[in-house]
Amino acid sequence: MTAGPSLDPARFLHEHLATASPDLLRELLGVFIDTLMGAEADAICGAEYGARSTERVNTRNGYRHRD
Repeated sequence: MTAGPSLDPARFLHEHLATASPDLLRELLGVFIDTLMGAEADAICGAEYGARSTERVNTRNGYRHRD
């Protein structure tokens, strides 16, 4: 047997939004945008952030040796 949900998600969200700071939307958008941009960079680079590989000529942060 599985236990039923112990809280109502709609009520939980409503309570947190009612007591949230005015910058909540800005913070949520910032996290969402950073996550999307990180996923896009992972896809373009073919590696996750901080991953090391001898096959790549540059690093995830865009640095590469320039003459």
